[in-house]
Amino acid sequence: MAEQKKYLRTVLGECRASLAPHFTKSRSVTIQHRLLATDCYRDAPVVVLYSPIHNEVATDLIAADAIASGKELFFPCLRRGRETMTVARVHALSELVAGVFGIREPATDGANAPPEELAGAMIVIPGLAFGPQGQRLGRGGGHYDRFLAALPREAITVGLAYSFQLLDRIPEESYDRRLQYIFTESALIRVAEPQVQPLAAEVGRGGTPG
Repeated sequence: MAEQKKYLRTVLGECRASLAPHFTKSRSVTIQHRLLATDCYRDAPVVVLYSPIHNEVATDLIAADAIASGKELFFPCLRRGRETMTVARVHALSELVAGVFGIREPATDGANAPPEELAGAMIVIPGLAFGPQGQRLGRGGGHYDRFLAALPREAITVGLAYSFQLLDRIPEESYDRRLQYIFTESALIRVAEPQVQPLAAEVGRGGTPG
């Protein structure tokens, strides 16, 4: 299982790294606008976003809209040596600084929100690949899986991806957490009741670009 994930991360990471800037910019705009047009976003009083790295789908338009519309906006704080990820509120993107992992994050996590207090929030999550039942192949650190496991059921979990990152099957382990929505430039996948743990028949079946 670990080797399958490692292989997929390598292949998909290389594919994403090779994307041209005009491709990532145009597709990111389309994907973000698709999310901004949904009722689940408009109704969410709190939004948690990631800071993109390595050609991940951008989140700047969502951040700007959340600030302009008066939503509470949070970004992750990934402190070295700390397994638990926290999220801290920002009022402007200028408050983000490069963290120890090279990911832009709030300069301080003093105004953080524990995951159990994020009922009704929309949590937008990065990934290298996503599946049709809300499966997610993450960056590899497990921070988001631990964070997702502590969220209340009312929280809305969302993945953003380019269409080539949407796979038919993704290897899963017991600690992997599925998402409720996945947005690409050409599709919206909604999962009514994401499984907390994968079904046995779905584990380790590999992946085919969709």
